[in-house]
Amino acid sequence: MANHSQFGFQDASSPIMEELVQFHDHALMVALAICSLVLYLLALMLTEKLSSSTVDAQEIELVWTILPAAVLVMLALPSLRILYMMDEVNEPDLTLKAIGHQWYWSYEYTDFKDLTFDSYMIPTSDLPLGHFRLLEVDHRVIVPTSSKVRVIVTADDVLHSWAVPSLGVKTDAIPGRLNQTSFLASRPGVYYGQCSEICGANHSFMPIVVESTPLANFESWSSLSSS
Repeated sequence: MANHSQFGFQDASSPIMEELVQFHDHALMVALAICSLVLYLLALMLTEKLSSSTVDAQEIELVWTILPAAVLVMLALPSLRILYMMDEVNEPDLTLKAIGHQWYWSYEYTDFKDLTFDSYMIPTSDLPLGHFRLLEVDHRVIVPTSSKVRVIVTADDVLHSWAVPSLGVKTDAIPGRLNQTSFLASRPGVYYGQCSEICGANHSFMPIVVESTPLANFESWSSLSSS
């Protein structure tokens, strides 16, 4: 989860989030190279080391046409690859439906009979010692570790957005429409997210908590919860 004054990303806990972090670093290096080149050329101009013959050279025209195109290709190829990976949902091990309301989430495990629940934020006055303010909920989303989970996202009233940064997931919840995303939690843990679309007065008070647990524990929980 996020820490106070954190500057970078949260720890990646899914393969997709790891890819996103690596692409972010790749894009930053490209931006750094461009800025360095621009500053270098500015320094040459300020020191009058560029002559009119250099500025008007055909070779320079060729370079500043090809170089931006090459940079765009360097950014586009890995970006398109990650976009394809994020949209690909093949043979999920578990399907979860998340429904946004003002101002809480409802969840349905479609692979199980009668396994549905609402998830509300725990008020500060009822928060157990050691839990996180404005992030804890009364019912967590439980998923098995190292299993591909498909999440079908929609809303009951207004626009919402189901987002869990550590898992690399952010999908709009739109009334009357079903969006889908997927994730694979690579290790056990508790991952926090929040509604990421302004949805009214209590937009800040509808957190998302995903708990990744070993498969045996998930099976025990699901059998107890659906009975």
